Amino acid sequence: MSCEIFSINGPVIKLKGASTLEMMESVRVGRQELIGEVVGVKGDETVVQVYEDTSGLKPGEPAKGTGGPMSIELGPGLLYNVFDGIARSLKAVEKHSGAFIARGLNVGALDRDKKWNVTLKVKEGDMIDIGTIYAECPETGIITHHCPSPVKGIARNVVADGFYSVNDAILEVVDAKGRITVLTLMQTWAIRKPRPVKERLPISMPLITGQRIIDTLFPIAKGGCAAVPGPFGAGKTIIQHQLAKWSDADIIIYLGCGERGNEMTQVLEEFGELQDPKSGKPLLERTVLLANTSNMPVAAREASVYTGMTIAEYYRDMGYHVALMADSTSRWAEALREISGRLEEMPAEEGFPAYLPSRLAEFYERGGYMSVLSGREGSVTVIGAVSPQGGDFSEPVTQNTKRFVRAFWALDRSLAYARHFPSINWISSYSEYIDDLAPWYESRLGWEFFELRQRISRLLMEESRLVEIVKLIGADILPDDQKLIIEVARLVRVGFLQQNAYHETDTYVPLEKQKKMLEVYLHFYDSARVLVERSIPIGQLRDTGISDELIRIKYDTPNDNLKVFDVYKEKIDKAIASVLETNTT
Repeated sequence: MSCEIFSINGPVIKLKGASTLEMMESVRVGRQELIGEVVGVKGDETVVQVYEDTSGLKPGEPAKGTGGPMSIELGPGLLYNVFDGIARSLKAVEKHSGAFIARGLNVGALDRDKKWNVTLKVKEGDMIDIGTIYAECPETGIITHHCPSPVKGIARNVVADGFYSVNDAILEVVDAKGRITVLTLMQTWAIRKPRPVKERLPISMPLITGQRIIDTLFPIAKGGCAAVPGPFGAGKTIIQHQLAKWSDADIIIYLGCGERGNEMTQVLEEFGELQDPKSGKPLLERTVLLANTSNMPVAAREASVYTGMTIAEYYRDMGYHVALMADSTSRWAEALREISGRLEEMPAEEGFPAYLPSRLAEFYERGGYMSVLSGREGSVTVIGAVSPQGGDFSEPVTQNTKRFVRAFWALDRSLAYARHFPSINWISSYSEYIDDLAPWYESRLGWEFFELRQRISRLLMEESRLVEIVKLIGADILPDDQKLIIEVARLVRVGFLQQNAYHETDTYVPLEKQKKMLEVYLHFYDSARVLVERSIPIGQLRDTGISDELIRIKYDTPNDNLKVFDVYKEKIDKAIASVLETNTT
């Protein structure tokens, strides 16, 4: 049923004569058929948020419902592609309208012309359940695309293996009531509706990132959620690049939500140049990029996080482990605030809508480690960057995000300015996944790994306390045992926590090497205590040059040669013996 516009307020418009429209129904607005979604219904008045620029719209122009919710296309061709916030392929947009997205442009996510080499996984007469993989094809050189069935029934008219486009009929499914559904390589899904799973499984495996401060001190689990809050210039994007490149996730979904256009351009260019270290092929072959910059319509920014999550869930349903990087959820929350204001809703803290916590929970809770309907296991790990204004972590988005994530990597402006990257503050950050992941770590690294981790954490905490004392009275007044703590903590901070993303060896460090590095630093601490007991100044040990050599471990030791760490322990012993001998004579 057609209706018409009678009120326009930015991306929020009101319709009259729209009594048949439903909440969350997708709508085409105006003569250009702009894409919108129903967000409020009151009698004969319907409120729609439009995902495109509404300039030029006039009261009296028609609007019509599509009969379904806001949905996106899912199928082969999502990888190695870039989309806007509502999953329109920017490659297709460029063909139709050039460098800018034309209003009312209705292009899909998938290429209708490309042929895929399809292998059928079911045969005539097979019983198909929801989630059954009925076909697969190599989507890229790295990832095989598995097509999960959206319906249940008996397979018939199954085609032979061969090359097909996403629109070609692959088979038909006849359900118990005799209804026929034609399955292609493509399906659509409502972005605000979580995809069904068989069971949510307990967290048990870490997402290995190769970043020492994360893997050792603040790990995140596969299927877990983490927040990366930090002010401008603190290194949020570099961290997400490192996680995208080195984490052991199968699929990366990078969501640029409300970021500056030039920064998003840089991200797209850098991702295009990155190589997948596992296969040596372009990283984009297992990556989906969603670009929704700050100058794009604000309503589309609000929808973009659900678009990214739906794509992540789709690949999870194939049995893949997916990492979703959302940069940043603060810009998404700002979009919620703007739309809420135009809807004349009662504001809560700092003008954000009262439902901000529930929307954040709705987003993060769609992550998890799942047993999917196909019988496989998959996960969606959510890593959301937060950009609090002025670096104030007490603002509503950061505080509410902390309620729904279990890993909190707080970025520190002072560390970033000191060129200490990753600039994760080891005092303000935390991870609640440690107990869940302990059995996994113990089975691969031994129970002593957690003892090493706890001792290092205690040393860093003690150093933080001592630094405050040093600021007041100076370092000379400290006893030698406390000076030793400060020296060892310095080695850990510079040699272990600081990591060079652009160094061939240091950019990624396996867990086994991380453990060996901790063992060396704690061997230095335990062995040097004999100097403290004999009242020999720690400065004499530093003068031997052993401290500088231990800091260079991360650069000088190959990741695949762990025996060399025994040599460093011997060097420590020799340096201490040399100091003892000097003081004895």
